[in-house]
Amino acid sequence: MKKLVIFYSFEGNTKFVAETIAKAVDADILELKPEKEMKTHSFFKYIIGGAQVVFKYKPKLKPFNINPQDYNLIFIGTPAWALDYTPTMHSFLSSTKINDKQIALFCSRMSNGGKSLKTMKKKLVGNEFIGELDLSQPLLKEKEKNLIKIQKWSKEMVRISK
Repeated sequence: MKKLVIFYSFEGNTKFVAETIAKAVDADILELKPEKEMKTHSFFKYIIGGAQVVFKYKPKLKPFNINPQDYNLIFIGTPAWALDYTPTMHSFLSSTKINDKQIALFCSRMSNGGKSLKTMKKKLVGNEFIGELDLSQPLLKEKEKNLIKIQKWSKEMVRISK
């Protein structure tokens, strides 16, 4: 079974989750990168990022050479911004066709994940959703505990998908 982890990360939390999953289940990994990343890591990131989510901004992505349709099980992850998924993930989900796959979704968040996983499911209609993982600041809060939780969850997703 071919496995792929697709993710976008702004501050490293989602990257930590994605890399942990990929290592735990021997999956390929695709990190989504906008051509022009938001520069600020100050308080203004909330204002700028939130506005981008509300107005459904779709930044242009850097090219990638992985085709998700070549995989059976796909893990897809994003930070939660303004209670939804990021503009970078919006670009990817709007431009890349993913059909008839088993999907496991994950998000990292500061407070409330809101509707991020629910709205991602709507963009990925035509797939089988086998699990979700929602973590609050996995790098900053109980990193070792989260590491074990991510490893167990990802291995369970592989077991379910067979």
